[in-house]
Formats: sequence, structure tokens, C-alpha cells
Amino acid sequence: MKKLLLASVAVSGLAFAAPAHADIDLNVGGYFKGYGVFTSQDETTGTDVNGFDFIRDTEIHLGGETTLDNGLTVGARFEFKVDGNDTTTVDESYVYFSGDWGRVNFGAEDGAAYLLQVAAPSADSNLDGLRQYVSPFAAATNFAPIRLDYDQNTAGKNDKLTYLSPVMSGVQVGLSFTPDADAADDFTIGTSANTAGATNEVYEIAIRYEGQFQNVGVIAGAGYGLGVEDGSSATTDDVQDWNIGLDLDIGPFGIGAAYVTTNQGLSGTASADISDIVIGVDYTTGPFKIGATYFNQDTDNGTEYDRYTAGVTYEYGPGMSFRGSIQHLEQDNVAAGTDTDGTSLVLGTQINF
Repeated sequence: MKKLLLASVAVSGLAFAAPAHADIDLNVGGYFKGYGVFTSQDETTGTDVNGFDFIRDTEIHLGGETTLDNGLTVGARFEFKVDGNDTTTVDESYVYFSGDWGRVNFGAEDGAAYLLQVAAPSADSNLDGLRQYVSPFAAATNFAPIRLDYDQNTAGKNDKLTYLSPVMSGVQVGLSFTPDADAADDFTIGTSANTAGATNEVYEIAIRYEGQFQNVGVIAGAGYGLGVEDGSSATTDDVQDWNIGLDLDIGPFGIGAAYVTTNQGLSGTASADISDIVIGVDYTTGPFKIGATYFNQDTDNGTEYDRYTAGVTYEYGPGMSFRGSIQHLEQDNVAAGTDTDGTSLVLGTQINF
């Protein structure tokens, strides 16, 4: 009877024991990007654009990482959008494995073409950088699209597998495979309806170089993305994107340029290629950075944008900055026969935590 009681206690202890887990370093982070904006822009009939308003972008990041005895680093990262007017959504969710051989990402994360893409210097990277997080203009029907950036995201943040090589002599390469760029379901495998214009699997390849020649720092890179069309028609085609960029740093001065183009998966009479060109310069002295950019977007459908931005960033603490900029945007819509423009003064702060 005594042995039976001891056995029962042992089994109970096993049932309620905590499962074994790795010694993982957990971290919580994120950012707040908030601005006050004074804007004057052309308006459509019946629409009054606010002369002053607040704009912001906020995320919370969670993650964990551990390095095993064999040198393999294993981690996971989750990013959530938590802006006041938006439903909390998962922006990124993936795991990664890294070592001397490079790094592999698996899950909902940007692909190699974006991860290795070279950005030009900016006045305020939140407004005129590689990826635009906030816009100082209203989305009026005669002044859209308002999001004007030049990130190459052929497959977006759909589930994918990405390999990034180790950096060798300043060179790094990356490859990504997305099995279904139109898939929105994480519970089951995707299906193909042979719908013309829909994108199925996506392949990305990119290369990046960072080095120093005498007193000049050089960053150069290029990327290519191919999204295979699910169906076919006379007006649709495979999605093809590519980018090239160069950034030079000479002492406190920086100058760079980037070019990105996409066919949007359209062809024939529906062709609507989009080409982006950006040129940027900046100057850094102590906690201050002064920058300026020119951005041009041209489309086959006759719409063209020209954007001019100049600004100052002041680092007032680790991960904290005050930002001020002036931006002017012009839209030339040949098809509609309209020319519209707007000018804004943007003042705000970014806090990374």
C-alpha cells in the first residue's frame, strides 16, 4: 500500500510539472512615431482638408532568443500595430535560425529584396524614407495615392522562407521563396483558382555590399522579385520588380540614390508600370542631422508625382529624436487633366523602446 501511494504521488508530480524549455532571453520593445502637421493642399469639391492635425504610427514588438551549445541561435519575433484608430493586428510573426553559415527566417516577414535593399539618405525616414510610415497629406480623390515610398515588397509579408548569407568581404546575398502571395489563411494550405492577375509563388534574390574605399563609405545593392501569375489573360502577366541603390558617406556628408520599378503584374493595354527614383543628401554634426530628398514616381497610366522634402533630426537621448521637416508634393494626372499640389510643415518625435 505504501509503494502504491508513493507511485501515485510521483505520477501526480509528473502531470503537473512544468514542461522543459530552453533558456530564452525575452524582450519587449516597439516604437511611437507621432507628429503635428500643418498642411495646405488642393481639395476636391465638398472636401475640407484639416489645416492642422495629428498623425502617428505605433507598434509593440515581442521576441525571444537563445544560443545553444552547438552555436545555433534560435529566436522568434512578433510585431503588432496598436494605433488608436486601428484594430490591433499582427504585422510580422516569424522564427529565425542563425550561425556562422548565415540566417534563415521562416514566417510572416519581409523578403530578401527588402531586407537587403539600399535606402538613400532622408530628411525624415518616416516621411521620405524607404518605407513611408506617415503622410502629411489627406487622401483626397484628386491627390492619391498618398503613400509614396520605394520599398520592394513583391510578396509583402506573406509566409515565406528566407536565407541570408553571412557577410563575406562586405558582400551579403539573400534568397526568398513565398509559396502563395495571395494566401491569407495560416491554418490550412493555400489553393489556386487559376484567377487571371492573381499571384501564386514568389521568388526573390538580392545582393548588398558595404565597404570602405579610403575615406568613402560605400553601400550598394540590388534585388529582383518574380511573382508567378496564377491564371493568364491578355492584360495580366507575372509580377516583376527590381531595385538598385547606392549610398556614399564622406565624413559627415551622405549622398545616395535608388531606383525601383514594378510591372504590377499587368501587360498589354492594361500596362501600368511604376518607376520610382529618389535622390537624397544629409549632413550629420553631433546630435543633429540635416537632410533633403527628391522623389519621383512615374506610371504608365499618365500619373506622375514629384516630392521635395527637407528636414532636421535631433537625437535627445538613446532611441529618442525630435524631427521637423517641410514637404511639398505635386501630382500631374494626364488622364484627368489635373495638376494638384500641397505643402506641409511636420513636427514630432520618435521614441524607440
